[in-house]
Amino acid sequence: MKQSAFFSFALFVVTSFLIPYATEAQPQNSYQYKIEKSLIATRGAVVSAHPLASQAGLSVLQKGGNAIDAAIATQLALAVVYPNAGNIGGGGFMVAQLKSGKQVALDYREKAPANAHRDMYIEADGTANTDKSQAGHLSSGVPGTVAGLFAAHRYAKLPFKALIAPAILLAEKGFVITAAEARGLNNLQSDLKKYNTQLPVFVKSTEWKAGDTLVQTDLANTLKRIRDNGQAGFYEGPTADLIVAEMQRGGGLITKEDLKAYTAKFREPHRFQYKEYTVVGMPMPSSGGVLLHQMLKMIEDRNMRTMEFQSPASVQLMTEVMRRAYADRAAYMGDADFYKVPAQQITSQAYLQERMKSFTPDRPTPSSELRPGSVAGYESEETTHLSVIDKEGNAVAVTTTLNNSYGSRTVVGGAGFLLNDEMDDFSIKPGVPNMFGAVGGEANAIHPGKRMLSSMAPTLVLKNGKPHIVVGTPGGTTIPTQIFQTLVNMLEFGMSAQDAVYKPKFHHQWLPDELVVEKGFSETTKAALQKMGYKFGKERGAIGRTELILVRPDGSFEAVADKRGDDAAAGY
Repeated sequence: MKQSAFFSFALFVVTSFLIPYATEAQPQNSYQYKIEKSLIATRGAVVSAHPLASQAGLSVLQKGGNAIDAAIATQLALAVVYPNAGNIGGGGFMVAQLKSGKQVALDYREKAPANAHRDMYIEADGTANTDKSQAGHLSSGVPGTVAGLFAAHRYAKLPFKALIAPAILLAEKGFVITAAEARGLNNLQSDLKKYNTQLPVFVKSTEWKAGDTLVQTDLANTLKRIRDNGQAGFYEGPTADLIVAEMQRGGGLITKEDLKAYTAKFREPHRFQYKEYTVVGMPMPSSGGVLLHQMLKMIEDRNMRTMEFQSPASVQLMTEVMRRAYADRAAYMGDADFYKVPAQQITSQAYLQERMKSFTPDRPTPSSELRPGSVAGYESEETTHLSVIDKEGNAVAVTTTLNNSYGSRTVVGGAGFLLNDEMDDFSIKPGVPNMFGAVGGEANAIHPGKRMLSSMAPTLVLKNGKPHIVVGTPGGTTIPTQIFQTLVNMLEFGMSAQDAVYKPKFHHQWLPDELVVEKGFSETTKAALQKMGYKFGKERGAIGRTELILVRPDGSFEAVADKRGDDAAAGY
Protein backbone atom coordinates (compact mmCIF):
# COMPACT_ATOMS: atom_id res chain seq x y z
CA MET A 1 0.00 0.00 0.00
CA LYS A 2 1.41 3.38 -0.97
CA GLN A 3 0.12 6.87 -0.36
CA SER A 4 1.83 9.76 -2.13
CA ALA A 5 1.54 13.52 -1.83
CA PHE A 6 2.98 15.35 -4.82
CA PHE A 7 4.38 18.85 -4.94
CA SER A 8 2.95 20.97 -7.72
CA PHE A 9 6.44 21.47 -9.04
CA ALA A 10 7.45 17.82 -8.84
CA LEU A 11 6.19 15.10 -11.10
CA PHE A 12 8.52 12.22 -10.44
CA VAL A 13 10.60 10.70 -7.68
CA VAL A 14 14.34 10.55 -7.39
CA THR A 15 14.94 6.85 -7.84
CA SER A 16 18.41 6.80 -6.31
CA PHE A 17 21.25 8.94 -5.05
CA LEU A 18 24.49 7.76 -6.61
CA ILE A 19 27.02 7.64 -3.81
CA PRO A 20 30.33 6.12 -4.82
CA TYR A 21 33.02 5.45 -2.29
CA ALA A 22 35.08 8.34 -3.64
CA THR A 23 34.73 11.88 -2.31
CA GLU A 24 32.80 13.00 -5.40
CA ALA A 25 29.08 12.28 -5.61
CA GLN A 26 27.33 11.98 -8.92
CA PRO A 27 24.66 14.56 -9.77
CA GLN A 28 21.35 13.89 -8.10
CA ASN A 29 18.00 15.37 -8.95
CA SER A 30 17.13 17.54 -5.97
CA TYR A 31 14.80 19.72 -8.02
CA GLN A 32 11.99 17.24 -8.67
CA TYR A 33 10.84 14.79 -6.05
CA LYS A 34 7.75 13.52 -4.30
CA ILE A 35 6.78 12.53 -0.81
CA GLU A 36 6.00 8.88 -0.07
CA LYS A 37 3.98 8.75 3.14
CA SER A 38 3.93 4.98 3.63
CA LEU A 39 5.34 1.91 1.95
CA ILE A 40 6.23 -1.72 2.42
CA ALA A 41 9.89 -2.68 1.98
CA THR A 42 11.73 -5.98 2.29
CA ARG A 43 15.41 -5.00 2.42
CA GLY A 44 15.56 -1.66 4.20
CA ALA A 45 13.59 1.47 5.06
CA VAL A 46 14.19 5.04 6.19
CA VAL A 47 11.67 7.56 7.51
CA SER A 48 12.61 11.19 8.14
CA ALA A 49 11.34 14.77 8.03
CA HIS A 50 12.32 15.37 4.38
CA PRO A 51 12.12 13.22 1.23
CA LEU A 52 15.63 14.12 0.04
CA ALA A 53 17.09 13.11 3.40
CA SER A 54 15.18 9.83 3.42
CA GLN A 55 16.38 9.18 -0.12
CA ALA A 56 19.98 9.88 0.92
CA GLY A 57 19.67 7.25 3.64
CA LEU A 58 18.03 4.77 1.29
CA SER A 59 20.76 5.17 -1.30
CA VAL A 60 23.34 4.24 1.34
CA LEU A 61 21.43 1.04 2.07
CA GLN A 62 21.26 0.28 -1.64
CA LYS A 63 25.04 0.75 -1.95
CA GLY A 64 25.78 -1.82 0.75
CA GLY A 65 25.62 0.31 3.87
CA ASN A 66 23.78 -0.72 7.01
CA ALA A 67 21.19 1.14 9.09
CA ILE A 68 23.90 3.08 10.95
CA ASP A 69 25.36 4.29 7.65
CA ALA A 70 21.89 5.31 6.52
CA ALA A 71 21.17 7.14 9.79
CA ILE A 72 24.39 9.14 9.48
CA ALA A 73 23.75 10.06 5.84
CA THR A 74 20.16 11.01 6.62
CA GLN A 75 21.21 13.27 9.50
CA LEU A 76 23.79 15.02 7.35
CA ALA A 77 21.28 15.55 4.56
CA LEU A 78 18.73 16.91 7.05
CA ALA A 79 21.33 19.48 8.13
CA VAL A 80 21.04 20.86 4.60
CA VAL A 81 17.43 20.36 3.52
CA TYR A 82 15.68 20.81 6.88
CA PRO A 83 17.35 23.82 8.52
CA ASN A 84 14.63 24.40 11.11
CA ALA A 85 15.67 21.22 12.96
CA GLY A 86 18.21 19.18 10.98
CA ASN A 87 21.60 20.35 12.09
CA ILE A 88 25.31 20.19 12.70
CA GLY A 89 24.93 23.02 15.23
CA GLY A 90 22.77 21.10 17.71
CA GLY A 91 22.75 17.67 19.29
CA GLY A 92 20.81 14.47 19.69
CA PHE A 93 20.44 10.88 20.83
CA MET A 94 20.70 7.55 19.05
CA VAL A 95 19.20 4.26 20.22
CA ALA A 96 20.05 1.17 18.18
CA GLN A 97 19.99 -2.59 18.19
CA LEU A 98 22.70 -4.09 16.01
CA LYS A 99 22.41 -7.35 14.09
CA SER A 100 24.49 -9.01 16.81
CA GLY A 101 21.82 -8.14 19.37
CA LYS A 102 24.01 -5.49 20.99
CA GLN A 103 22.03 -2.43 22.08
CA VAL A 104 23.53 1.03 21.87
CA ALA A 105 22.54 4.39 23.38
CA LEU A 106 24.63 7.32 22.15
CA ASP A 107 24.40 10.73 23.83
CA TYR A 108 25.52 13.71 21.79
CA ARG A 109 23.42 16.26 23.61
CA GLU A 110 24.83 19.79 23.73
CA LYS A 111 26.75 20.96 26.81
CA ALA A 112 26.85 24.22 28.73
CA PRO A 113 30.02 26.21 27.89
CA ALA A 114 32.74 26.43 30.54
CA ASN A 115 31.86 30.07 31.21
CA ALA A 116 28.17 29.30 31.80
CA HIS A 117 26.86 29.60 35.34
CA ARG A 118 23.71 28.87 37.31
CA ASP A 119 22.30 32.42 37.32
CA MET A 120 23.48 33.59 33.90
CA TYR A 121 19.96 34.51 32.79
CA ILE A 122 18.88 36.13 36.09
CA GLU A 123 18.60 39.92 36.05
CA ALA A 124 19.60 42.19 38.94
CA ASP A 125 16.01 42.33 40.16
CA GLY A 126 15.84 38.52 40.32
CA THR A 127 13.70 37.98 37.23
CA ALA A 128 14.61 35.32 34.66
CA ASN A 129 15.40 36.72 31.20
CA THR A 130 14.01 34.03 28.92
CA ASP A 131 14.69 36.18 25.84
CA LYS A 132 18.41 35.55 26.31
CA SER A 133 17.98 31.82 26.94
CA GLN A 134 15.70 31.29 23.93
CA ALA A 135 17.33 33.20 21.06
CA GLY A 136 20.63 34.74 20.07
CA HIS A 137 24.23 33.87 20.78
CA LEU A 138 23.94 33.46 24.57
CA SER A 139 21.31 30.72 24.19
CA SER A 140 23.66 28.25 22.48
CA GLY A 141 25.22 25.22 24.09
CA VAL A 142 28.30 23.49 22.67
CA PRO A 143 27.10 21.49 19.61
CA GLY A 144 27.31 17.70 19.77
CA THR A 145 25.92 16.44 16.46
CA VAL A 146 29.19 16.08 14.54
CA ALA A 147 30.86 14.24 17.42
CA GLY A 148 27.83 11.97 17.60
CA LEU A 149 27.99 11.12 13.91
CA PHE A 150 31.63 10.10 14.18
CA ALA A 151 31.00 8.12 17.37
CA ALA A 152 28.17 6.23 15.63
CA HIS A 153 30.37 5.58 12.60
CA ARG A 154 32.26 2.81 14.43
CA TYR A 155 29.19 0.62 13.74
CA ALA A 156 28.89 1.66 10.08
CA LYS A 157 30.27 -0.13 7.02
CA LEU A 158 31.01 2.62 4.49
CA PRO A 159 33.64 5.39 4.61
CA PHE A 160 32.41 8.62 6.20
CA LYS A 161 33.26 10.46 2.98
CA ALA A 162 30.62 8.42 1.19
CA LEU A 163 28.01 9.26 3.82
CA ILE A 164 28.57 13.01 3.75
CA ALA A 165 28.75 13.25 -0.06
CA PRO A 166 25.00 13.70 -0.73
CA ALA A 167 24.74 16.44 1.91
CA ILE A 168 27.64 18.32 0.31
CA LEU A 169 26.01 18.08 -3.09
CA LEU A 170 22.65 19.26 -1.76
CA ALA A 171 24.27 22.26 -0.12
CA GLU A 172 26.53 23.13 -3.06
CA LYS A 173 24.11 22.59 -5.95
CA GLY A 174 20.94 23.44 -4.05
CA PHE A 175 17.48 21.90 -3.83
CA VAL A 176 13.95 23.13 -4.35
CA ILE A 177 12.10 24.01 -1.16
CA THR A 178 8.56 22.98 -0.31
CA ALA A 179 5.66 25.29 0.51
CA ALA A 180 6.11 24.52 4.22
CA GLU A 181 9.80 25.41 4.08
CA ALA A 182 9.00 28.64 2.26
CA ARG A 183 6.52 29.62 4.98
CA GLY A 184 9.06 28.85 7.68
CA LEU A 185 11.78 30.94 6.08
CA ASN A 186 9.40 33.83 5.43
CA ASN A 187 8.27 33.83 9.07
CA LEU A 188 11.92 33.84 10.16
CA GLN A 189 13.12 36.93 8.30
CA SER A 190 12.81 39.47 11.13
CA ASP A 191 14.53 37.17 13.65
CA LEU A 192 17.36 36.44 11.21
CA LYS A 193 17.99 40.17 10.83
CA LYS A 194 17.78 40.69 14.59
CA TYR A 195 20.05 37.87 15.79
CA ASN A 196 22.73 37.67 13.10
CA THR A 197 25.91 39.70 12.84
CA GLN A 198 26.24 38.69 9.18
CA LEU A 199 23.10 38.11 7.10
CA PRO A 200 22.84 34.43 6.11
CA VAL A 201 21.64 32.91 2.84
CA PHE A 202 18.19 32.37 4.37
CA VAL A 203 17.54 36.13 4.21
CA LYS A 204 15.88 37.13 0.95
CA SER A 205 14.68 40.51 -0.36
CA THR A 206 11.53 38.93 -1.79
CA GLU A 207 9.37 36.21 -0.26
CA TRP A 208 10.44 32.59 -0.50
CA LYS A 209 8.01 30.39 -2.40
CA ALA A 210 7.62 26.70 -3.14
CA GLY A 211 9.94 25.70 -5.96
CA ASP A 212 12.67 28.22 -5.11
CA THR A 213 16.18 26.78 -5.04
CA LEU A 214 18.18 27.10 -1.82
CA VAL A 215 21.96 27.00 -2.32
CA GLN A 216 24.18 26.99 0.80
CA THR A 217 27.80 27.47 -0.28
CA ASP A 218 29.17 28.26 3.19
CA LEU A 219 27.55 25.14 4.60
CA ALA A 220 28.93 23.06 1.72
CA ASN A 221 32.44 24.29 2.57
CA THR A 222 31.92 23.44 6.25
CA LEU A 223 30.81 19.93 5.31
CA LYS A 224 33.86 19.55 3.08
CA ARG A 225 36.12 20.43 6.01
CA ILE A 226 34.40 17.68 8.02
CA ARG A 227 34.80 15.29 5.07
CA ASP A 228 38.52 16.04 4.76
CA ASN A 229 39.50 16.40 8.43
CA GLY A 230 36.98 14.30 10.30
CA GLN A 231 35.62 15.47 13.64
CA ALA A 232 38.47 17.99 13.90
CA GLY A 233 37.11 19.62 10.76
CA PHE A 234 34.31 20.97 12.94
CA TYR A 235 35.67 21.27 16.48
CA GLU A 236 39.07 22.63 15.48
CA GLY A 237 40.60 24.66 12.64
CA PRO A 238 38.70 27.13 10.41
CA THR A 239 35.19 26.04 11.43
CA ALA A 240 35.98 26.39 15.13
CA ASP A 241 37.51 29.79 14.38
CA LEU A 242 34.31 30.88 12.65
CA ILE A 243 32.14 29.69 15.57
CA VAL A 244 34.27 31.52 18.12
CA ALA A 245 34.37 34.67 16.01
CA GLU A 246 30.57 34.56 15.82
CA MET A 247 30.36 34.18 19.59
CA GLN A 248 32.65 37.16 20.10
CA ARG A 249 30.63 39.35 17.73
CA GLY A 250 27.33 38.45 19.38
CA GLY A 251 28.24 38.05 23.05
CA GLY A 252 28.07 34.27 23.21
CA LEU A 253 30.11 31.99 25.49
CA ILE A 254 31.42 29.12 23.35
CA THR A 255 35.22 29.05 23.14
CA LYS A 256 37.80 27.02 21.20
CA GLU A 257 38.45 25.08 24.39
CA ASP A 258 34.74 24.23 24.72
CA LEU A 259 34.66 22.92 21.16
CA LYS A 260 37.85 20.88 21.37
CA ALA A 261 36.79 19.34 24.70
CA TYR A 262 33.38 18.14 23.49
CA THR A 263 32.86 14.37 23.37
CA ALA A 264 29.86 12.21 22.62
CA LYS A 265 29.14 9.53 25.20
CA PHE A 266 27.89 5.95 24.95
CA ARG A 267 25.49 5.14 27.77
CA GLU A 268 23.62 2.08 28.98
CA PRO A 269 20.21 2.04 27.26
CA HIS A 270 17.13 2.42 29.43
CA ARG A 271 15.27 -0.90 29.09
CA PHE A 272 12.06 -2.20 30.55
CA GLN A 273 9.49 -4.89 29.92
CA TYR A 274 5.93 -4.05 28.91
CA LYS A 275 3.90 -7.23 28.76
CA GLU A 276 5.52 -9.41 26.05
CA TYR A 277 7.59 -6.53 24.65
CA THR A 278 10.98 -5.11 25.57
CA VAL A 279 11.20 -1.33 25.24
CA VAL A 280 14.66 0.18 24.68
CA GLY A 281 15.04 3.92 25.15
CA MET A 282 17.46 6.67 26.06
CA PRO A 283 18.68 7.20 29.64
CA MET A 284 19.43 10.57 31.26
CA PRO A 285 19.92 13.33 30.23
CA SER A 286 16.91 12.26 28.17
CA SER A 287 13.77 12.20 30.27
CA GLY A 288 12.06 10.33 27.43
CA GLY A 289 13.06 6.78 28.35
CA VAL A 290 12.12 7.13 32.03
CA LEU A 291 8.84 8.97 31.30
CA LEU A 292 7.79 6.32 28.79
CA HIS A 293 8.70 3.63 31.32
CA GLN A 294 6.63 5.28 34.04
CA MET A 295 3.60 5.91 31.84
CA LEU A 296 3.43 2.46 30.28
CA LYS A 297 3.94 0.65 33.57
CA MET A 298 1.24 2.76 35.28
CA ILE A 299 -1.33 1.49 32.76
CA GLU A 300 0.00 -2.06 32.36
CA ASP A 301 -2.47 -3.63 34.79
CA ARG A 302 -5.43 -1.42 33.85
CA ASN A 303 -6.78 -3.60 31.01
CA MET A 304 -6.51 -0.93 28.34
CA ARG A 305 -7.68 -3.36 25.68
CA THR A 306 -11.23 -3.16 27.02
CA MET A 307 -11.24 0.63 26.60
CA GLU A 308 -11.90 2.20 23.25
CA PHE A 309 -9.43 4.51 21.56
CA GLN A 310 -9.99 8.12 22.61
CA SER A 311 -12.88 7.18 24.90
CA PRO A 312 -13.32 9.36 28.02
CA ALA A 313 -12.09 6.45 30.18
CA SER A 314 -8.88 5.79 28.20
CA VAL A 315 -7.98 9.47 27.76
CA GLN A 316 -8.66 10.26 31.42
CA LEU A 317 -6.47 7.38 32.61
CA MET A 318 -3.64 8.26 30.24
CA THR A 319 -3.87 11.94 31.19
CA GLU A 320 -3.54 11.16 34.88
CA VAL A 321 -0.56 8.95 34.15
CA MET A 322 1.07 11.78 32.17
CA ARG A 323 0.51 14.26 35.00
CA ARG A 324 2.20 12.03 37.56
CA ALA A 325 5.20 11.29 35.33
CA TYR A 326 5.79 14.94 34.48
CA ALA A 327 5.60 15.98 38.14
CA ASP A 328 8.50 13.58 38.71
CA ARG A 329 10.32 15.00 35.68
CA ALA A 330 10.30 18.47 37.20
CA ALA A 331 11.72 17.29 40.52
CA TYR A 332 14.10 14.46 39.78
CA MET A 333 15.43 14.52 36.23
CA GLY A 334 18.63 16.03 34.82
CA ASP A 335 22.13 15.09 33.66
CA ALA A 336 23.02 12.04 35.74
CA ASP A 337 26.73 12.88 35.33
CA PHE A 338 26.11 15.90 37.56
CA TYR A 339 23.08 15.01 39.66
CA LYS A 340 21.97 11.78 41.31
CA VAL A 341 18.82 10.95 39.32
CA PRO A 342 16.78 8.21 41.06
CA ALA A 343 15.76 6.59 37.78
CA GLN A 344 15.62 3.07 39.20
CA GLN A 345 13.52 4.13 42.18
CA ILE A 346 10.94 6.20 40.28
CA THR A 347 10.39 3.39 37.77
CA SER A 348 10.04 0.62 40.37
CA GLN A 349 6.74 -1.23 40.51
CA ALA A 350 6.20 -0.30 44.15
CA TYR A 351 6.76 3.39 43.49
CA LEU A 352 4.46 3.49 40.47
CA GLN A 353 1.70 1.61 42.28
CA GLU A 354 1.96 4.15 45.08
CA ARG A 355 1.70 6.98 42.54
CA MET A 356 -1.54 5.52 41.18
CA LYS A 357 -3.24 5.13 44.58
CA SER A 358 -4.62 8.64 44.27
CA PHE A 359 -6.08 7.93 40.81
CA THR A 360 -9.87 8.09 40.65
CA PRO A 361 -11.81 7.39 37.45
CA ASP A 362 -14.06 10.20 36.24
CA ARG A 363 -12.29 13.06 37.98
CA PRO A 364 -8.89 14.75 37.91
CA THR A 365 -6.60 14.29 40.86
CA PRO A 366 -6.22 17.79 42.39
CA SER A 367 -2.91 19.40 41.44
CA SER A 368 -2.20 19.97 45.12
CA GLU A 369 -2.07 16.17 45.51
CA LEU A 370 0.03 15.66 42.40
CA ARG A 371 3.40 16.60 43.80
CA PRO A 372 6.41 14.48 42.85
CA GLY A 373 6.39 11.11 44.57
CA SER A 374 8.46 10.45 47.66
CA VAL A 375 11.81 8.79 47.03
CA ALA A 376 13.39 7.22 50.09
CA GLY A 377 17.02 8.23 50.64
CA TYR A 378 17.02 10.54 47.63
CA GLU A 379 19.80 13.15 47.61
CA SER A 380 19.12 16.53 46.99
CA GLU A 381 9.12 21.98 19.77
CA GLU A 382 12.01 22.10 17.27
CA THR A 383 13.39 18.65 16.86
CA THR A 384 13.49 15.99 14.18
CA HIS A 385 13.43 12.20 14.24
CA LEU A 386 14.47 9.48 11.83
CA SER A 387 13.92 5.74 11.95
CA VAL A 388 15.98 3.21 9.95
CA ILE A 389 16.04 -0.57 9.61
CA ASP A 390 17.93 -2.96 7.35
CA LYS A 391 17.65 -6.59 6.28
CA GLU A 392 20.62 -7.59 8.45
CA GLY A 393 18.68 -6.85 11.64
CA ASN A 394 20.09 -3.42 12.51
CA ALA A 395 17.46 -0.95 13.75
CA VAL A 396 18.20 2.69 14.56
CA ALA A 397 16.13 5.48 16.13
CA VAL A 398 17.70 8.95 16.12
CA THR A 399 16.27 12.20 17.45
CA THR A 400 18.22 15.42 16.96
CA THR A 401 17.39 19.01 17.79
CA LEU A 402 18.20 22.69 17.72
CA ASN A 403 15.51 23.08 20.44
CA ASN A 404 13.27 25.81 19.04
CA SER A 405 12.48 25.86 15.33
CA TYR A 406 15.65 27.22 13.67
CA GLY A 407 17.35 27.10 17.08
CA SER A 408 18.87 30.35 18.27
CA ARG A 409 18.11 31.98 14.89
CA THR A 410 21.85 32.64 14.73
CA VAL A 411 23.83 31.37 11.73
CA VAL A 412 27.61 31.08 12.13
CA GLY A 413 29.02 33.70 9.77
CA GLY A 414 31.03 32.10 6.97
CA ALA A 415 30.09 28.55 8.11
CA GLY A 416 26.44 28.53 7.06
CA PHE A 417 24.77 26.55 9.85
CA LEU A 418 22.34 27.49 12.60
CA LEU A 419 23.30 27.22 16.25
CA ASN A 420 21.02 25.70 18.88
CA ASP A 421 19.22 27.49 21.71
CA GLU A 422 19.46 24.52 24.06
CA MET A 423 20.46 26.53 27.12
CA ASP A 424 16.73 27.15 27.57
CA ASP A 425 16.30 23.44 28.30
CA PHE A 426 18.06 23.99 31.60
CA SER A 427 16.01 25.23 34.53
CA ILE A 428 17.23 28.81 34.29
CA LYS A 429 15.45 29.57 37.58
CA PRO A 430 13.46 27.14 39.79
CA GLY A 431 9.79 27.32 38.90
CA VAL A 432 10.30 29.41 35.75
CA PRO A 433 8.95 27.51 32.71
CA ASN A 434 11.00 27.14 29.55
CA MET A 435 9.59 27.73 26.08
CA PHE A 436 7.72 24.41 26.28
CA GLY A 437 6.17 25.26 29.65
CA ALA A 438 8.35 22.74 31.52
CA VAL A 439 9.56 23.66 34.99
CA GLY A 440 12.51 22.27 36.90
CA GLY A 441 14.84 22.77 39.80
CA GLU A 442 18.25 21.79 41.12
CA ALA A 443 18.46 18.57 39.11
CA ASN A 444 18.48 20.57 35.87
CA ALA A 445 20.25 23.76 36.99
CA ILE A 446 22.96 25.25 34.73
CA HIS A 447 26.52 24.07 35.36
CA PRO A 448 29.62 24.26 33.12
CA GLY A 449 29.98 21.13 31.00
CA LYS A 450 26.56 19.82 32.00
CA ARG A 451 24.05 18.51 29.46
CA MET A 452 20.58 20.01 29.67
CA LEU A 453 17.57 17.77 30.31
CA SER A 454 15.83 16.61 27.14
CA SER A 455 12.43 15.21 26.23
CA MET A 456 13.72 13.39 23.15
CA ALA A 457 12.72 9.72 23.14
CA PRO A 458 14.12 7.62 20.29
CA THR A 459 12.61 4.23 21.01
CA LEU A 460 12.83 0.60 19.94
CA VAL A 461 10.22 -2.01 20.80
CA LEU A 462 11.47 -5.60 20.62
CA LYS A 463 9.42 -8.75 20.30
CA ASN A 464 11.21 -12.01 21.09
CA GLY A 465 14.44 -10.01 21.17
CA LYS A 466 14.05 -8.78 17.58
CA PRO A 467 13.14 -5.25 16.39
CA HIS A 468 9.37 -4.86 16.16
CA ILE A 469 8.81 -1.07 16.18
CA VAL A 470 11.28 1.77 15.55
CA VAL A 471 9.75 5.11 16.53
CA GLY A 472 10.34 8.70 17.57
CA THR A 473 9.05 12.23 17.07
CA PRO A 474 9.88 15.89 17.56
CA GLY A 475 7.67 18.07 19.74
CA GLY A 476 9.48 19.31 22.86
CA THR A 477 7.83 18.10 26.05
CA THR A 478 5.09 16.39 24.01
CA ILE A 479 7.57 13.84 22.67
CA PRO A 480 7.22 11.18 25.41
CA THR A 481 3.42 11.46 25.51
CA GLN A 482 3.22 11.05 21.73
CA ILE A 483 5.37 7.92 21.79
CA PHE A 484 3.28 6.66 24.72
CA GLN A 485 0.06 7.13 22.74
CA THR A 486 1.48 5.67 19.53
CA LEU A 487 2.56 2.51 21.34
CA VAL A 488 -0.73 2.21 23.23
CA ASN A 489 -2.57 2.64 19.93
CA MET A 490 -0.67 -0.29 18.43
CA LEU A 491 -0.01 -2.62 21.36
CA GLU A 492 -3.32 -2.15 23.20
CA PHE A 493 -5.90 -0.84 20.74
CA GLY A 494 -4.64 -2.97 17.84
CA MET A 495 -4.35 -0.06 15.40
CA SER A 496 -2.49 -0.20 12.12
CA ALA A 497 0.87 1.57 12.05
CA GLN A 498 -0.57 4.34 9.91
CA ASP A 499 -3.58 4.97 12.14
CA ALA A 500 -1.38 4.91 15.25
CA VAL A 501 0.71 7.72 13.76
CA TYR A 502 -2.04 9.73 12.07
CA LYS A 503 -4.82 9.74 14.68
CA PRO A 504 -5.12 12.96 16.77
CA LYS A 505 -2.93 13.17 19.86
CA PHE A 506 -3.33 14.83 23.26
CA HIS A 507 -0.87 15.98 25.92
CA HIS A 508 -0.66 16.89 29.61
CA GLN A 509 2.61 17.72 31.40
CA TRP A 510 1.40 18.52 34.95
CA LEU A 511 2.25 22.21 34.64
CA PRO A 512 0.61 24.13 33.13
CA ASP A 513 -2.42 22.27 34.48
CA GLU A 514 -4.22 21.93 31.17
CA LEU A 515 -4.97 19.22 28.65
CA VAL A 516 -3.93 20.06 25.11
CA VAL A 517 -5.56 18.28 22.18
CA GLU A 518 -4.90 18.19 18.48
CA LYS A 519 -7.36 19.27 15.82
CA GLY A 520 -9.70 16.35 15.12
CA PHE A 521 -9.73 15.08 18.72
CA SER A 522 -13.12 13.62 19.72
CA GLU A 523 -15.48 16.42 20.69
CA THR A 524 -17.62 13.96 22.66
CA THR A 525 -14.63 12.90 24.74
CA LYS A 526 -13.55 16.50 25.21
CA ALA A 527 -16.99 17.42 26.53
CA ALA A 528 -16.98 14.44 28.89
CA LEU A 529 -13.55 15.39 30.26
CA GLN A 530 -14.60 19.00 30.72
CA LYS A 531 -17.59 17.76 32.72
CA MET A 532 -15.18 15.77 34.91
CA GLY A 533 -13.30 19.00 35.63
CA TYR A 534 -10.38 19.00 33.19
CA LYS A 535 -9.21 22.33 31.81
CA PHE A 536 -8.26 22.49 28.15
CA GLY A 537 -5.55 24.64 26.58
CA LYS A 538 -5.64 26.07 23.10
CA GLU A 539 -6.27 23.43 20.41
CA ARG A 540 -3.15 22.53 18.46
CA GLY A 541 -3.08 22.20 14.68
CA ALA A 542 -0.43 19.50 14.94
CA ILE A 543 1.43 17.81 17.78
CA GLY A 544 4.77 16.45 16.60
CA ARG A 545 5.67 14.40 13.53
CA THR A 546 6.06 10.71 14.32
CA GLU A 547 8.30 8.52 12.14
CA LEU A 548 7.65 4.80 12.56
CA ILE A 549 8.78 1.50 11.10
CA LEU A 550 6.91 -1.71 11.94
CA VAL A 551 8.39 -5.14 11.29
CA ARG A 552 5.48 -7.20 9.99
CA PRO A 553 4.96 -10.92 10.72
CA ASP A 554 6.39 -11.86 7.30
CA GLY A 555 9.59 -9.91 8.06
CA SER A 556 8.83 -6.99 5.75
CA PHE A 557 9.03 -3.39 6.92
CA GLU A 558 6.08 -1.01 7.01
CA ALA A 559 7.46 2.52 7.02
CA VAL A 560 5.11 5.38 7.94
CA ALA A 561 5.96 9.07 7.70
CA ASP A 562 3.75 11.48 9.59
CA LYS A 563 1.12 13.32 7.57
CA ARG A 564 1.70 16.45 9.66
CA GLY A 565 4.64 17.72 7.57
CA ASP A 566 6.82 17.03 4.53
CA ASP A 567 8.01 13.81 6.20
CA ALA A 568 8.74 10.96 3.81
CA ALA A 569 9.38 7.23 3.80
CA ALA A 570 11.88 5.53 1.51
CA GLY A 571 12.57 1.83 1.13
CA TYR A 572 13.32 -1.04 -1.21
